[in-house]
Amino acid sequence: MPSPTQRALALVPQGLRPTVVKHRKLVKFLLVGGTCFLLTLVINLTLKATVLSAKPVAALTIATVTTTVVSYLLNRKWSFRAYGRQREAVLYFVVSALAIVVNNIPLAFSQYVLDLREPHLSAFGEAMADFLSGMIIGTLLAMVFRYWAMARYVFTDRLDTRPVQPSEPERV
Repeated sequence: MPSPTQRALALVPQGLRPTVVKHRKLVKFLLVGGTCFLLTLVINLTLKATVLSAKPVAALTIATVTTTVVSYLLNRKWSFRAYGRQREAVLYFVVSALAIVVNNIPLAFSQYVLDLREPHLSAFGEAMADFLSGMIIGTLLAMVFRYWAMARYVFTDRLDTRPVQPSEPERV
């Protein structure tokens, strides 16, 4: 019986499989990131619709901090296949704290520099500006920063450096 990874790889067009296998670490990182993006979105929107309706930067920060823990566990166990070390965890959370700042910069800029909020915009306009600046632009910037910093500083000695053959679909 094929593994879940083999079943997923079978869905990838044949011509792309060698590339997916070669860049499996990035593919896994993006899958973890996509999952955490959705979780961040749900938490952020829930907070903004309830207890933090007047504090969008605080809502996004809480949502991002919460999903950072989930991201750490998934990336450590799956994307980068590293094994728990205290130094690694500290570095991960330092990089993640910096990424939260990177994630919040576009939203803070939109809110406080461009003043894209009520009364200058409708409630819908403010919500759209917050979503685009915080959830889309901020998340994309933070994702690029996180991937670069995780691969360079956090999971450096635990990466699998042996050559990958396309016949190893179970490693994706």
